[in-house]
Parts: sequence; structure tokens; C-alpha cells
Amino acid sequence: MVDFGFDKLMLIGAVALVVLGPERLPRVARTVGTLLGKAQRYVADVKAEVNRSIELEELQKMKGQFETAVTDVKSSVQAHVDSANQALQSTWADLSVDGSTSEGGMSGEGGYYGGPVPVYAHPKKNWRLKRGATPLWYKQRQGVRRHAQSGAARVARFRPPRRAS
Repeated sequence: MVDFGFDKLMLIGAVALVVLGPERLPRVARTVGTLLGKAQRYVADVKAEVNRSIELEELQKMKGQFETAVTDVKSSVQAHVDSANQALQSTWADLSVDGSTSEGGMSGEGGYYGGPVPVYAHPKKNWRLKRGATPLWYKQRQGVRRHAQSGAARVARFRPPRRAS
């Protein structure tokens, strides 16, 4: 970078004043200032673009490292799950070979304690029947809606009556 001290700037200003004259020097100074500003903005934009590309490359490297870590963890978890599944299958096969499932293991006819395994039955609760069993006078007092009503009808129903003038 070119180093301009105060003495060099004074020398350049004096030469410009002599060469250009006092009439054209302010206009040239404004033009030079504008060009220097544009050059500084261009350099700043180039620096920002370079920084963004460097950050993008770093993020892509981090993404690659993260993806490899994820695949490593996934493969290790899958290996553990497979080994546990194989152990479970071998234990299940050993139980089946021993004949313990027919004596009340986990088959359909008996549970762990020898009794029958209960089958899930839906609790047949009919909420419409319960709501229908409520008397109409109680529903009216509690404000339970008995019929579907549009929003406009509901507003009209609860709008105060107009006073006759």
C-alpha cells in the first residue's frame, strides 16, 4: 500500500493548484473523492465476497464432517440393534425349542401366570346417548346448543332488539 504522509499530500495539493487553477480544482477534487469512494466500496464488496466464499467452504467442510459423523452413528446404532435382535431371536428360538410357550408362556391361551390373556375390548361408551339422556330444561338452563346455527344467525339471535322511534 502506498503511504501518503501529510507532507506528500501538501505537495500534491500545491501541484494540483498550480496545474489546474483555482477555478477547476474544487470540481476535480469532488470527482476524485467520488472515484475514491467508489473504489473503496468496490474493494469492500470484493473483501465481503471473499469472506463469504471462505465461510461457505468452511460450512461445506463442516457439513461433510457432520454427515460422516451421522452415518457413523447410524451404522453403529444399526449394528447394536441388529445384535440385540439376533440375541432376542436366539432366546425366542431357545424358548420355543424348550416347549415353554405351549405351557403358558406368551401364546394366545395363557399368560405368564397360567391364566388366559385378556383381549382388549372397546369400552362401548356412547356420548350421544348420554347427551340425549339429559333433560331439555337442564340443557336450556346450561346453554347447551341443541341445533347447529350459523354465525350470522347466532349474532342475530343475541343482538339486542331495536327500539322503535
